[in-house]
Amino acid sequence: MKQMQTRREFIGAGCAALAGAAAKSPAAVRPEPAFMWGVLLHFGVNIQCDLPVTQWGKYKGEDLKLMTAADHVRFDEGVFDRITDRMAAKGLNTIVMDLEEALYYPSHPELAVKGTWGVERFRKKLEQLRAKGLEPIPKLNFSTTHDIWLKEYHKMVSTPQYYRVCADVIADVIDIFDTPRYFHIGFDEETHEHQRKHSISIVRQGELWWHDFLFIVKEVEKRGVRAWCWSDKIWHAKDEFLNRMPKSVLQSNWYYGRNFNLNQPLKGERQCNPPNAYVELEKAGFDQVPTPSNWSVDDSVSSTVAFVRQHISPTRLKGILAAPWVKTLPQFEKLHEEQVDQMASAKLQM
Repeated sequence: MKQMQTRREFIGAGCAALAGAAAKSPAAVRPEPAFMWGVLLHFGVNIQCDLPVTQWGKYKGEDLKLMTAADHVRFDEGVFDRITDRMAAKGLNTIVMDLEEALYYPSHPELAVKGTWGVERFRKKLEQLRAKGLEPIPKLNFSTTHDIWLKEYHKMVSTPQYYRVCADVIADVIDIFDTPRYFHIGFDEETHEHQRKHSISIVRQGELWWHDFLFIVKEVEKRGVRAWCWSDKIWHAKDEFLNRMPKSVLQSNWYYGRNFNLNQPLKGERQCNPPNAYVELEKAGFDQVPTPSNWSVDDSVSSTVAFVRQHISPTRLKGILAAPWVKTLPQFEKLHEEQVDQMASAKLQM
């Protein structure tokens, strides 16, 4: 794997690739669907817990879906290719790629693990996806609950070094993707409860959370890309979210159930339930990509599509994104296939 590339060499290679792309036939223009029918797939998976896999034995059952830390890539290219072939054949058009430790970042080679993909290999995969009619969207999760991929920088949150690393890898990814339309930055589940099995709990609150969130958004936007985030902050701080969240940030509220009763009682410290969040975001004028999943029930996608058709304006409904939340490995291939098929069926509802 050719990893030891200087940033200057990397940028030069990127410019050459762009020049080559400009000379291609119109048929090779990158897909940019007006309405996204997408699936979230994982390249990297070091996003859930900082405990290494070797220490996860007593949680073995949960580890079927949770993404623990490892010093190697856990990804099967054959499974990925078959899933994306199925997506294209079923009429889906977007793939959100969780990158994390599986992509080599020229500015920070220390973030690589065994099996990390080099830039040249990854760019070829992006072109294959585009040739299938799929628009690849990058995702890096900057929530402190899900940033284990940052290695030692995970424990340096909100320091000058942390900001430099975040800015650098954002720039790398945007270069590698040849300036994508969107960049998913995560920012979900940053709570002590979600880190109860971590070796260390790091949770930003109040002004610090907003400072860091807006810093990441700015780093994405100043490069001509639209930031995209998970919206669950609104569940616990509704008024604050609605007052401070920039309208420029594309929102993905997520709800994996089938109960869309808007009058259900709030739980714990919640100020807004997930189904209600779709309505609150719509009333406030945010663009949305609702996110269902077959994580818990098989009809989450169809239930979500039926609900958002009634409650979100077509001008602000930018797509539907399914998130199966299992690794891209053979033992989970059937779950991926089912998620793709559920999306294809729901597409007929629209």
